[in-house]
Amino acid sequence: MDKVERLISIIMILLKKEVVPTSEFVQLFNVSKRTILRDMETLSLSNIPIYSINGVNGGYGIMDEYKVDKRLLSNTDIENILTALGGLEQILLSEEVELTIKKIEAMVSPLSRNRSIQLSFYDWEGRSEMVQTLKICQESISKRRLVSFDYIDKNGAVTNRTVEPYELHFSESSWYLKGFCLHRQGYRTFKLSRIDHLAMDERTFHPRSDWSEQEREASFQPQLVAVKALISPSIKDQFMERYGRKSIENYSSEFLLATVHIPQNSVGFQFLAGFGTHLKIIEPKSYVADFCNYLTSMMENYA
Repeated sequence: MDKVERLISIIMILLKKEVVPTSEFVQLFNVSKRTILRDMETLSLSNIPIYSINGVNGGYGIMDEYKVDKRLLSNTDIENILTALGGLEQILLSEEVELTIKKIEAMVSPLSRNRSIQLSFYDWEGRSEMVQTLKICQESISKRRLVSFDYIDKNGAVTNRTVEPYELHFSESSWYLKGFCLHRQGYRTFKLSRIDHLAMDERTFHPRSDWSEQEREASFQPQLVAVKALISPSIKDQFMERYGRKSIENYSSEFLLATVHIPQNSVGFQFLAGFGTHLKIIEPKSYVADFCNYLTSMMENYA
């Protein structure tokens, strides 16, 4: 954490609490007492009304007249923010997100940190390997600098791209970069796991005037097909979580009828194939045929 971020964090904490011991700042920011003293001097010179109290129960505070009488966020509001950020932290594994969480936690009394919601995600090794790519993308978006990389499409073909980066997007379990590709002369979406040799260019760019319109129209959802399938009661909960209770109706003593919207491509086929013998697609016939071809080609790998 740099000095500016630390000073801002100190102000946030002092606005929330009456008196904060020096030791608490030392432990929170992992710096020396001397550093905290210099920080307080800096804030005082910047006309922030800091005062100090000596003794066992001493520390630093900020004059009451400088504080807002009513907080804009309640403890419940802050707890909700922490819950959301906690989920993001596990997806992104970012030092910046972790630092933000610590800042907000400092605003809440330790007695009130009893979160009723806990989020857990698979600790995939590939997710931690993605952090460096995400950092480069974030920095290039912030600094409006071009990025170049090799892009590997689903068939294994490699092309070199130079892109104006505009936005990172997380969908399902994957990260995507949205930007204007100078090679294709158009807006494109790149899956980060297919990007290799990523580098931030020295050249900068000005955001295109039509980007906001592209952002509204952009969709990461492929064209979906209404599929009817007979499913075993043992996988009912998985369909309910994804598609809701209305997607399932009674069919027989052995099966339920599920009506879901799924892409008619390998992504949709992989999802359905994961249920094994607990599922049987019955409509539409074209989807059944394509799904059977997918399963046949998969079995041929073991012939």
